[in-house]
Amino acid sequence: MGNKLYYMTPKEIVAELDKYIIGQDEAKKSVAIALRNRYRRSLLPEELMEEITPKNILMMGPTGCGKTEIARRLAKLMDAPFVKVEATKFTEVGYVGRDVDSMIRDLVEASIRITKQNRLEEKYAIAEEMAEEKIIEAIIPGNKKSGKTQGAGGPFDFILNSGGYQSQKQQYEEQQTKKGDEENKSTAQDIEMAREQVRQQLKDGKLEEQYIEIQVNDVPKGNQLDMSQEGMSIAIGNIFGDMMPQKKKTKKVKVKDARKILREEEAQNLIDMDQVTEEALESAEQNGIVFIDEIDKIASGSSYRSGADVSREGVQRDILPIVEGSVVNTKYGPVKTDHVLFIGSGAFHTAKPTDLIPELQGRFPIRVELENLTEETLLKILTIPENALTKQHKALLETEGIKIEFSDDAIKEIAHMAFLMNEQTENIGARRLHTILEKLLEDISFNIPEMEEEKIVIDAEYVKEKFIEKIHPEDLDRYIL
Repeated sequence: MGNKLYYMTPKEIVAELDKYIIGQDEAKKSVAIALRNRYRRSLLPEELMEEITPKNILMMGPTGCGKTEIARRLAKLMDAPFVKVEATKFTEVGYVGRDVDSMIRDLVEASIRITKQNRLEEKYAIAEEMAEEKIIEAIIPGNKKSGKTQGAGGPFDFILNSGGYQSQKQQYEEQQTKKGDEENKSTAQDIEMAREQVRQQLKDGKLEEQYIEIQVNDVPKGNQLDMSQEGMSIAIGNIFGDMMPQKKKTKKVKVKDARKILREEEAQNLIDMDQVTEEALESAEQNGIVFIDEIDKIASGSSYRSGADVSREGVQRDILPIVEGSVVNTKYGPVKTDHVLFIGSGAFHTAKPTDLIPELQGRFPIRVELENLTEETLLKILTIPENALTKQHKALLETEGIKIEFSDDAIKEIAHMAFLMNEQTENIGARRLHTILEKLLEDISFNIPEMEEEKIVIDAEYVKEKFIEKIHPEDLDRYIL
């Protein structure tokens, strides 16, 4: 198992998630435990291992509070195949029940990609050497043998030769060949020396920008017949592909790009795709995670049922067998979904988890509620994460040589504004911070080329001034108790 998360304790997993997501400790905890249980399960004897199914998680919380982000970060942390689907996709007109299987097909594709990448990385060291040889060959081509093939003479040569008669032409050729062989020896040595020099220069990185011509496999593009419902796709090229010899084409590229292209190609030739497929299917079955977003949108409230709601319930019924555990056919082979971990997530504004059909509710035994973001949390989101918004904006503007500084009171003011706007209008959680920062830096971004000053300090006054018309004083009175 090349899985990093397998060796992390639940506390370490949470610590890793803390770098990017503020608060929501309950949700992080449940996710970390679910993942750790995967590892514990893998240590059990075979008979017991089959019996233990993953405990699926249902996350409930308003938009912009970190549900999807938790899932995204998990996928990055893990080498496990991960796929995110929107449940609403299956309620669209024209969808048929069996399309719900597509989430498992996507999971297998993700698994193939990860497994193949891991295999390629193992082979890169050898492929790197092969690629280097090809680059040297391209810079200094080897000496072609200049020996003439037999029977290359005129039509009468054969008749004359059979009588033991040696023509002057032949004598001359033989002398030339002898001379050529001696020359060949010395040129071979010269070439070898030149190649050594080139090899050294390559190692020192002196030839990176030089253009060379390389031969690469010509892969025809886009002749796919996609019959995605059946999980089949046929590449027309593949049907006859094996009969035809591999076509090559010449490309003129820089040495640094040639190295990448050739390394990939050589590594591809070294891996066994059948083994990759087998391993990937196993990985999808045992370690796969499917994140079903917007699951509340397919919950139909019991009080009122009409047109669209019927199809929503249909989607729940279609998702049910997959979550319960069934076999889905993919183009790489059948996949059992018994041990795939499903994480459902939704805002559950209007619908409640109890509006889902009982069978589906029972399949998500772990319920986690994510809390609304407070002003304090918003403040932390602006400063603490490794990819904090203020850091992103600073980095963007620095590319044009402008340094911006946010004073502490400005950041407090931004968090305060975001909180108020969420309370007054629609609560869109942390996404409100994007809105505010974009608006705040709009003028600076727009005027960048003509700006004189190198450093700009953004303080609370600047923030208030920008949003004076957005938040009216009479609105503020409502929040003063």
